Amino acid sequence: MATEKTAKKRVVARPGLGLTWIKRVHGRTPYWRPPDWYLPDGKKPEHVSLLSVADDATELKRRCQTLEAEALAWKAGARSHIGSFDFTFGQILKKYLTDEDSSFRSLRPGSRHPYQHYANRLIEELSEVRVDEVSGIDLKKWHAEWSVDGEKLAASKMMRAVLDAAIAFTIMSSKAGTPEFRAASELREILKTASRKIPNPKRRESIVTADQVVALRAAAHADGRSSCALVYAMVFETTLRLWDVIGQWWPMDAPLISDVVMAPHTSMREAKKWFGLRWEDVGPDLVLRYMPSKTSAKTGLSVTFPLAKAPMVMEELVHWPAEKRIGPMIIADGTGMPYSSNYFGEFWRKDREAVGLPANIWARDLRASGITEGRASGASTDDAAKVAGHASTKTTSAVYDRATLEASERFADARTAKRAK
Repeated sequence: MATEKTAKKRVVARPGLGLTWIKRVHGRTPYWRPPDWYLPDGKKPEHVSLLSVADDATELKRRCQTLEAEALAWKAGARSHIGSFDFTFGQILKKYLTDEDSSFRSLRPGSRHPYQHYANRLIEELSEVRVDEVSGIDLKKWHAEWSVDGEKLAASKMMRAVLDAAIAFTIMSSKAGTPEFRAASELREILKTASRKIPNPKRRESIVTADQVVALRAAAHADGRSSCALVYAMVFETTLRLWDVIGQWWPMDAPLISDVVMAPHTSMREAKKWFGLRWEDVGPDLVLRYMPSKTSAKTGLSVTFPLAKAPMVMEELVHWPAEKRIGPMIIADGTGMPYSSNYFGEFWRKDREAVGLPANIWARDLRASGITEGRASGASTDDAAKVAGHASTKTTSAVYDRATLEASERFADARTAKRAK
């Protein structure tokens, strides 16, 4: 790294250049120091680190000149975007996490937690890296580190997904022609091209059979947890997502209203409100009509399923008399409140081990297992898609509910017939 003395010889200092050297643990680091009058966001911006070009006198000078020109342009009246972008990944990622209009704010609780975790990792690792200095080769190197040389491909995929989401928000929130728009757009194209050469994790193939679901339900009942037994039956038979059946706890500032609120306690620092499957979603005819959380934010498609044609669910409903069928369908035994994902996960592991299922079987595999059983039983792909709540061009909003119910009946009949054999 260049020392303060050699750098000053290479760079011709002049009024307004803004270059300064600050002593750090590993030596002196060059920074661009903004003028005292420069207040692009109503407050004086922090110094801009130039550590990445400390050994390149020409580039060091060019960066200072560019930053100084932006400051002067802001002073002259071009204040719509000048001065708000320092070209670092740190700023892009922090804006993605904190901006009120960011797509991060609209993530469901089940997705927000991992996005927050991996975004923090990226900030820690790439905070001072400039986006205009990154190539596809860099992404491949990062992939090798994130995946531990291919052993954890899912972790690398998640890191890249969060990075892409942050860059996409920068593009969306920037005005065309601005430095941030150009830099983020070019970077996204580079990363997209490089990602095609990076392997993704294999699709999950773990399947739970109907007999194993019966065993899981029995294990839950043996431990006094009829609620868990109902979860296993509902997810497997109706193919609803696990987080829709047990529900999700959202922060109180989420833009939705709920009558189920949990006060802070030892494992939850802030009050949260709950959203998920309710007994009110089941009609007198035992037909379930429910809009999954995932489709509510995208396609708006609802799921319709005749519970009378779901044998395991009907067996479990015996444990739930009419007077108990109010509010959230799944209530944790002993607490009177819906499960948190971690709390439910503890009981899933207990039941899974009790019936001898391997550790690579997840509770959410019950949904895929139900769909797989239906397809193996002869149900059409179109029917399976309707039952799963996937978008289909073959139906319209005017007839969707009826078409879905008919598909669900054929789907359930095919599965029940196969078991009878």
